Amino acid sequence: MSQSRNLPSTILIIGSGVFGLGTAYALAQRLEYRNTKITLLDRLDFPAQDASSIDSSRIVRPDYPDAAYSKLASQARKYWRREWGADGRYTESGLCLLLDETDQNNGRDYMDKSLENVRDKLGLKVGRREEGGKITVLNDLNDIREVIKGMDGDLGRCGYVNWTSGWAQAEDAMKYLRTLVEETGRVEFQRAELKQLLFKNGDSVEGAELTSGEKVTADLTVLATGAWTPKFLDLRGIASASGQILTYLDLTQEEQDRLGSNPSILNESNGMFIIQPSNRVLKVARHGYGYANPTTIPHPERPESGEKITVSLPRTKTDDPNVNVPPEGGKACRDFLARYLPDLADRPFTHTRICWYTDTPNSDWLIDYHPKYKGLFVTTGGSGHAYKFLPIIGDRIVDVLSGKDRNQFGAELRKKWQWPKQKFRQDHVWTDDWRGGRKGMILDEELTRAKL
Repeated sequence: MSQSRNLPSTILIIGSGVFGLGTAYALAQRLEYRNTKITLLDRLDFPAQDASSIDSSRIVRPDYPDAAYSKLASQARKYWRREWGADGRYTESGLCLLLDETDQNNGRDYMDKSLENVRDKLGLKVGRREEGGKITVLNDLNDIREVIKGMDGDLGRCGYVNWTSGWAQAEDAMKYLRTLVEETGRVEFQRAELKQLLFKNGDSVEGAELTSGEKVTADLTVLATGAWTPKFLDLRGIASASGQILTYLDLTQEEQDRLGSNPSILNESNGMFIIQPSNRVLKVARHGYGYANPTTIPHPERPESGEKITVSLPRTKTDDPNVNVPPEGGKACRDFLARYLPDLADRPFTHTRICWYTDTPNSDWLIDYHPKYKGLFVTTGGSGHAYKFLPIIGDRIVDVLSGKDRNQFGAELRKKWQWPKQKFRQDHVWTDDWRGGRKGMILDEELTRAKL
């Protein structure tokens, strides 16, 4: 719950991604904060091209084995279907979840529980789409090929399609949210890079020190810096940055026409996915354990002590324009294409990118006041699944910030997102949640394989 009954007169939000910008929008609309000065700070001009929320597409789905996220995604989807999804920002083309003959990543359990939630908890009708079904169960390869057109490869052995799922044009929707925030006239935007938080007396935070040397003070500081958060706060054993592979290739118009009506595909056995192609671009990626990038830095909470810690931090094209997905990641995408779309297996990637998650042990987000530092509220740990909640996540964050549970569901969410009572079994968090790929990969080691 909130650390103080007194409303802050100044709030500094650091980071303008899904959590940060969403928080700013929700605060700007709450009457109780009408006299609070809100400042939003980010290190790059908006939209920051290395942010995880800035991309061509993100899947929007209520297909979760966790009923709480399934319910929350269903609530967000109502907004995607209206003004948030207008002007091409949302396409409800369906999501096909598939399972291979060999399943080594608990994909069966994830898929079965997700199907149970959308069918029993959300009440989606099972049946053929042309007969009004919202969920189509796929019992064999023939069933899969009835809903996935123009792909003649080995698509899997079973699965289901949720026709109420879709995908968002990620960057465009972030720009839409930014416009909404600007229109409130309540938020002051500042481009500046955070050097460190302003710790006081070892038990509070009173703002931020910038790389320019300027100090920005605030009654409440909201740290919403995504995968960069471990640079500013000791989150060892709580949350870690992991790099995920994204690849893109151009299609001909004939290929776009052939594949463009398919639902997006998520393979539960290996984490690979293909989002419905748009504008003659096909995106192939993996929801995986990712790459760690161990970096030794001064202890962020006591930089003057000389103490050093090692944490995983993002390395993006903003840092090095030549950073692309390692050979392991490129091969994973090529192998996936060879299975699903053999005629595209050797098509050159137009570009690739490493997208940085902030992973927690169980993929629950971390949205809570810091247990040690007064005046510091932390919102991070998106774990690669926060974007779909963009229209409503800010309100949920501000509920927690304000110490108000609007209902029993709100209380349940607050409990899920609270500061963990125990740390992970090691400093770097390799999530125990369902993922694809190999656990334990180090970015530099995988990049070195390219040189070899």
